Amino acid sequence: MTQSYTDEFVDNALSGSTARQGWLSTLAKAPASEVLKLWEDVVAPESQVLRPAETGMVMVRGRTGGAGNPFNLGEMTVTRCAIRLATGETGIGYVAGRDKAHAYVAAVADAMLQSSVWHDQVRDGLIEPLRQTADERRDAISRKAKATQVEFFTMVRDRKA
Repeated sequence: MTQSYTDEFVDNALSGSTARQGWLSTLAKAPASEVLKLWEDVVAPESQVLRPAETGMVMVRGRTGGAGNPFNLGEMTVTRCAIRLATGETGIGYVAGRDKAHAYVAAVADAMLQSSVWHDQVRDGLIEPLRQTADERRDAISRKAKATQVEFFTMVRDRKA
């Protein structure tokens, strides 16, 4: 039996850095429209922008055969932002594409998730709904792929010489 994305996150949440990696991944991979829609219901504290949202390029690397020699696949557009809450937590946001609002929200959410005061509000109002949507999307893709799966079998033939 495979472990669901949410169960994996809960298991990873037991260690601090993997929990942060989990929510940053969720924020980065979620469509900007979903993140911004859910963010409307979150009450964000006052924050200071350390690095305004800016767009740049990163080199995407690959490996031949998944484990072989690395090679440069190409460049990808990324937007990043860094903020600090009035209470001292620093948040970062890196997202694919050019959506500055998405990067800003990811940075503020990251900082809030590091605070015991706002952690539960952001987890329940933003991260968990995004995870559930991602799980549903992944399950739908999996069901579609399963429906088109071809079962190959070998038929043993009895040959007489």
